Amino acid sequence: MAVPASDTERIAEWCDQRVPEHLKDRIRIECDVTNRHVDILECHPPYSPHLTEWSRLPIARLRYTTRTGLWSIYWRDRNLKFHAYPWFQPTANVREVLAFLESTNDPIFWG
Repeated sequence: MAVPASDTERIAEWCDQRVPEHLKDRIRIECDVTNRHVDILECHPPYSPHLTEWSRLPIARLRYTTRTGLWSIYWRDRNLKFHAYPWFQPTANVREVLAFLESTNDPIFWG
């Protein structure tokens, strides 16, 4: 079983609402969905005229465990490897995960 579609829609909406409309030409928050997790990405426009693609840097990984139905948060280190975030208890409610990411002052995510 894959990540619940209703949860991925909620995460995508949350990402879209993170940046005010008038700044979306300078920064975007997006998500990439796989069967087991959703990566939250910070995206920036090309820094050079010869580049056409936006840069996409992972901020957090939201991992869904099908067996338990729980979401957990992973943080990314400087080598682009993800590690379980120890100060968040897994939850079945993806809204709690998003609320935590929005309210946390931990610079590991939005530093």
